[in-house]
Amino acid sequence: MFAADTVMATKPFSREAGRRLGEDLVSRLGGTPNACWLFSSPGEGVEELLVGIHEVVGTDSIVGCTTDGEISTAGFSTDTAVLAGIATDQINFHVTSAEGLIDDSQEAGIRLAQGLPPEVSYMQIFSDGLTGNGCAILRGIASVLGEDLPISGGTAGDASRFERTLQFAGRRVLTDAIVAIGFSGDFKVGTGVRSGWSPVGTAKIVTRASGNVVYELNGEPALDVFKRFLGKHADKLPAVGVEYPLGIVSTSGVPGEEDHDLMRATMSVNREDGSISFAGEIPEGSAVRLTCGDNDSILKGTEDATRLALTDLGDASPRMAFFYSCMARKIVLGRRTKEETEVLHRTLGKRLPVIGFYTYGEYCRMRCGGPSMLHNETATVSVIGV
Repeated sequence: MFAADTVMATKPFSREAGRRLGEDLVSRLGGTPNACWLFSSPGEGVEELLVGIHEVVGTDSIVGCTTDGEISTAGFSTDTAVLAGIATDQINFHVTSAEGLIDDSQEAGIRLAQGLPPEVSYMQIFSDGLTGNGCAILRGIASVLGEDLPISGGTAGDASRFERTLQFAGRRVLTDAIVAIGFSGDFKVGTGVRSGWSPVGTAKIVTRASGNVVYELNGEPALDVFKRFLGKHADKLPAVGVEYPLGIVSTSGVPGEEDHDLMRATMSVNREDGSISFAGEIPEGSAVRLTCGDNDSILKGTEDATRLALTDLGDASPRMAFFYSCMARKIVLGRRTKEETEVLHRTLGKRLPVIGFYTYGEYCRMRCGGPSMLHNETATVSVIGV
């Protein structure tokens, strides 16, 4: 038995609105869900909304977060809350959380992983997009559960306010935290990730870096390299950087398999020392490429990611899709943002339930069998099949 569906509510949020949302979901599923996902616009009433949902759905296996835009089977929306549920006797769900990302993200990842049983074969995570280091979180998880465990999800947003994000676990509302839902049982998962940005020019070596700060490329200040590339647009850094992310060159080593750069978005620039800070770690000594794209190539990236997920799923029947896309893509797409979910629906089929959100960073493995990574500016698709 497997049933899945999504429902949506608009503001204002309240406990009663949460109860109605939960009742709508239970009605659509024809019974109590085993697990729920809630992605919500930030604002007044979010905590009460979660309480109302929890009172109705009859499960503590609820995860989610605030967003930079919501995604459901109905499409792209803002100022809404979207709720999904799965009712099945084939999958067991396990929810856990860890706080204190700002103090030590890697240690929080370790504590999170220790809260899951060893039989978990897939997990989704949602972390604070303002305080946590997603790369360190993944290192912590991998130290407990191994690098082969496929991980999907995203970092929480707050509608581009960059003030505070919230994470949901059961009926608890957290911040500076990471929440996870682990899957075990009889199911399959297919994942896909693509950006749509294309490399420009030759690769450059990161000759000096620390964490997410790049000081030098090919021995010269990183900002000088970007200035030559951007020309008159360089004065608009870091804002214009969402249109020209840096790609960490990645080679799969598999003959015939397409390479895909790990994207990094610019966050800030230091015009005194010429360094640039990115929304994710960039290892010293790595090869990187400047990239560019347009609306059509971004949407093609969404289609490619979806097809990769379906291919990865193999002969299993798709039952539920999760879509986590970067808020930078939403900025670039502008009025065409709704087309990203339209591409998703066309590729997956309009009847397949879809839930997700626009993130401040995405989690997904680079390819089937590869390690899970923190991405920027990408579309990530995960499809659950049985």
